[in-house]
Amino acid sequence: MTLSRRSFLALSTMLPWALRAGAASSIPVGLELYSVRNALKQDPDGTVRAVAKMGYQCVEFYGPYFEWTETQTKQTRKLLDDLGIRCYSTHNNYEYFSKDNITRARDMNLTLGCKYMVMSSSPKQTTLDGWKTVADALNSAADQLEPAGLKTGYHNHQPEFTPLQGKRPIEVLAKNTKPSVMLQFDIGTCLEAGSDPVAWIRANPGRIRSMHCKDWSPDPAIGYATLFGEGKADWKSIFAAAESGGGIEYYLVEQEGSRYPELETAQKCLQAFRATHQG
Repeated sequence: MTLSRRSFLALSTMLPWALRAGAASSIPVGLELYSVRNALKQDPDGTVRAVAKMGYQCVEFYGPYFEWTETQTKQTRKLLDDLGIRCYSTHNNYEYFSKDNITRARDMNLTLGCKYMVMSSSPKQTTLDGWKTVADALNSAADQLEPAGLKTGYHNHQPEFTPLQGKRPIEVLAKNTKPSVMLQFDIGTCLEAGSDPVAWIRANPGRIRSMHCKDWSPDPAIGYATLFGEGKADWKSIFAAAESGGGIEYYLVEQEGSRYPELETAQKCLQAFRATHQG
């Protein structure tokens, strides 16, 4: 086959875009299953199947997974494998990192094929020294988990981005945790607290390895019930920062509720995510 000069130039123009699009599309997008929590309680396997059928490439289980039996955990892993999707991380209560629970949590996460055990929140802290104890707990967990091939993460909410004693607690966590500790970034709560998501990503290169793509509306009647892309978040700038130094490995859509049923909401958010991310 021969190419005319015009065709060659046209292909040459398209190639950089195609390479960029290919790199972007290679980052998996998943669903934090809290988004479909009611459906998940009623029919766990059927809900995971429905989420996979929508086109989500991974899922993130949250707190209640810790109550599964060993058999349930293995069956869930088989279901994920059969569906061709992954569970890169789980959300874990603070107590799951205690000496009494961390071994069980570690073994469950390894069975599920996870890379990260994410601390979903911490007990209420009223001082920056209190937040340093949270950082110490994350470092201790990292030391225990990393020999088994698991890493630790922390998921922010509004308090971490709300100044305390003149400083945002999230800065204390970032400064006082090992670089291997992932800073899982919840966009909506950062916005509600009045911080700039892009600035935070740029300030922490390589540590924003996953992100909860949750939008937020300043309209108090809507808040987190806004669908992805309909709120305040500047997603294109956020994606650009995450993919040009943030260290993003996978995205997770999260929705706390909307004007639509849970599964329909999850589908609409995925469609909006793909249109924005690839557009």
